[in-house]
Amino acid sequence: MAERYLIVGLGNPGREYQRTRHNIGFRAVEAIASAYGLSFERGRAKSQLADGLIAGQRVLLAKPQTYMNLSGEAVRALLDFYKIPLERLLVICDDLDIPPGALRIRQKGGSGGQKGLKSIGERLGTQEFARMRIGIGRPPGRMDPAAYVLQDFGADEQILIIETLDRVVKSIQTWLEHGIGIMMTRHNGAADEAAHNASAVDTKTAKAAQPAQPTPTENRPSPPSETEASDTVKSVKPVKPVKPPVE
Repeated sequence: MAERYLIVGLGNPGREYQRTRHNIGFRAVEAIASAYGLSFERGRAKSQLADGLIAGQRVLLAKPQTYMNLSGEAVRALLDFYKIPLERLLVICDDLDIPPGALRIRQKGGSGGQKGLKSIGERLGTQEFARMRIGIGRPPGRMDPAAYVLQDFGADEQILIIETLDRVVKSIQTWLEHGIGIMMTRHNGAADEAAHNASAVDTKTAKAAQPAQPTPTENRPSPPSETEASDTVKSVKPVKPVKPPVE
């Protein structure tokens, strides 16, 4: 069995949760699958799975059907069955404490109160796995966060969500081609911040690839030393005056 990458989007199963803020992880892996012509089917480990090539790598996309707070059961079972090492796992989920549309990618870390991440950490016995948090923002006023995350995104947020999912797809390609470090540098933050970071990385890479150019002084002949100048003066013989002819 070829070694795969595993990308898990977190959410809740059922049509009533399909477009909620809490299900942005499901929507992320659906966007990735759509971009690469893959489709989800019911698979093992209580998950819907899409399997195929992305950026030249074998990738398994998963949507656990266990509900958010039991996501660890599905992730543990998938890692064990497909023998996928932790460094090839990426979990995508929502985050209340990040501005809407911003991405926060980390190699490891705590759950931050996200129940899906908490469940995965408990079942794996470690928090050392990569995760991408997608910002959904805080609820307005005194609204209960539990109610807020189960609401659909508003009409005024739809364009932002589409743009954010497009950035998620691009970030996955970066991860598979260049690793988590470059992925974090290029894609963390809001859209404008991530674009600035990516531009800075590309400029730095381009400069590093250019051959060193000689400075103007490297092509300019150096002046003679004092010894060389003295020797030159000594080597010059005086010219004898010419006597005029006698008439």
